[in-house]
Amino acid sequence: MTVNCTLSVSVLSGKGGVGKTNLSLNLSFALHQMGFKTLLMDCDLGLANLDVLLGIAPKDNLQNVLLGETPVSDVLYSVAAGFDVLPAASGVPELSEMKADARALLLSRLEPLLGGYDYVFMDIGAGISEMVQAFAAMTAVRLIVITPEPTSLTDSYAMIKVLHNRHHLRDFLILVNQATSAGEAKRAFEKLAGACRHFLHLEPVLLGHVRQDKKMPEAVRRQMPLLRYAPGSHAAEDIQKMAEALQRSRLAMADYLADRKILRDAPE
Repeated sequence: MTVNCTLSVSVLSGKGGVGKTNLSLNLSFALHQMGFKTLLMDCDLGLANLDVLLGIAPKDNLQNVLLGETPVSDVLYSVAAGFDVLPAASGVPELSEMKADARALLLSRLEPLLGGYDYVFMDIGAGISEMVQAFAAMTAVRLIVITPEPTSLTDSYAMIKVLHNRHHLRDFLILVNQATSAGEAKRAFEKLAGACRHFLHLEPVLLGHVRQDKKMPEAVRRQMPLLRYAPGSHAAEDIQKMAEALQRSRLAMADYLADRKILRDAPE
């Protein structure tokens, strides 16, 4: 029996516009730079934009994999040696409503490849749709991206509540983006954690924060990861720290990971 040591992470947000996909890309890239084999899957099905952030125009995507037209290995795009991206399709509404049988088919086609990675990230759409919930339940941990804005905190709490009540999930990591300072990030996290503690009796964990940095939108316009465009920027330093924290979590979860599939689907 092969022992699993791959950490699967779903990256979520209660609302759009918080920088979720950009942080998914840069956190994955940071772990790659640390020497870990990393796969980033664009699971914002129907509204994919990871390819835009990378400035690539892939010929095939997840839709072709589901239709059996292309093997997964041919769809993977290598950003760098040891860092692969699995692009999704944009403007395909049927993908955003994938049912259990389609998810099972997708997992069966992905599974042979997943064990070759140290990390598997799923960049999932914003909100609390059935598809978002299903993907979030597949991974070992969930990383929720928030900003200090009240609407982000409210929507993120709603997401955690749904995932906890409907899927019995308790493992939530929080990333505070667009913070003006560490203090502001901590205050935002404590508001969210306090609500989770009081009403849901669970304790989310603060993975870290990313400071506001003009280099971030510049990297987006250049269509490259921030850690490649401006590795010495404040935001890049913050992301690097979070990558190191995530690796510590992965090591601490070794026994738990050994007993579970990398991705596992829950019945509807």
